[in-house]
Amino acid sequence: MDGKILARVGAIGFVTFAITATAIELSRKDEPPLYRSVAAATETGVDPLKTELRRCQQLGEVGIRDPACLQAWADNRDRFLKPSQALQQQPAPQAPGPQGTPQNLPTVREPGINETAPVIDSHTNEAR
Repeated sequence: MDGKILARVGAIGFVTFAITATAIELSRKDEPPLYRSVAAATETGVDPLKTELRRCQQLGEVGIRDPACLQAWADNRDRFLKPSQALQQQPAPQAPGPQGTPQNLPTVREPGINETAPVIDSHTNEAR
């Protein structure tokens, strides 16, 4: 076969394939998506703070200057970083006593620590 004829047959084959693929794609029906969009999902009992945070997220950089977004972010931080009620009800430690330890804190001793062991200075070991 001549090179020109082979090139023409290849071009005709490519054009035929392109037309067939286009016809198949145009004849396909649109299928509904298999996933739900987060914005389209509506639930009963949605947390208003969560809704506000989502709105602020969609605002982008404008949310930095939006007072409602600033308040929503502060409320969200407080939700996770604020001490629990049980911790707030405990008495605060008092000022140190005569020996330098707070009066209302129990003394905790770790097992395996010998309090009478001598302290060795690191410079002393170098002289030996």
